[in-house]
Amino acid sequence: MNSQKKATDPFRFFTQVSIPELTGLKASNLQQLLDLIKAVPGSVIYYHTHRFLQQHQYLSPEPPNDFAYWITRILGEEELGETVYSIDTIQYTSIRELRDEIIRTIENYSVQHPRSLHKFATPGEEFYFVKSVSFVFQTPYTAADLKEFQAVLQRVTINSIYFHMFEARLRIGQGTNDFSNWLEDSLSEKKLANKIASLDPYTHTMENLRITLIKLIEKRIVESMEKPSRAEIEIALPKP
Repeated sequence: MNSQKKATDPFRFFTQVSIPELTGLKASNLQQLLDLIKAVPGSVIYYHTHRFLQQHQYLSPEPPNDFAYWITRILGEEELGETVYSIDTIQYTSIRELRDEIIRTIENYSVQHPRSLHKFATPGEEFYFVKSVSFVFQTPYTAADLKEFQAVLQRVTINSIYFHMFEARLRIGQGTNDFSNWLEDSLSEKKLANKIASLDPYTHTMENLRITLIKLIEKRIVESMEKPSRAEIEIALPKP
């Protein structure tokens, strides 16, 4: 039976609290919206593409997009709104990449429909830009092996799971989630890391995502216990 491999650098669990803050910026038409999307901080793009997930973490709709909603419902540009809404957030590993895709989508549409840029919203229905201000805190939880990691995942809040699965990958620009990074770099669990990285967290509730992670880790623990390590094989082999 394998003993659990210990990481030299334990995983430290963090959590976060996000507060919306008005920027004072607003758009009355598509041209203004486009210009401001190009100029606002990344925290604004993050808020308007992740707001629902942050505020309603027990629900699992398709990832919301405030830009798409406003374009469709207020400006009446349903074709463009649907295209912006259908942008697959999971494909992008940074806010800059996501921002660029939103810009490209609007610009391509406006070339074909130039009048759309100057269709004004009714007064009072302008698009108000909001930014997400995050405060990150270290929790008392750490894990040095898969069993400890699994146990802590059952105890931490969904805000902690959200931080490591969403913010670290996209907003902080890690390229992948914190869990996969640690599993591959500290425990050499590349296969498990890839399985977690391949999950689409936007299609799960946060509690369902927690359960999915725990099950993947539990399966790996069972496999490691059933499969003898190289050291164990060498001990079992008869010496010449």
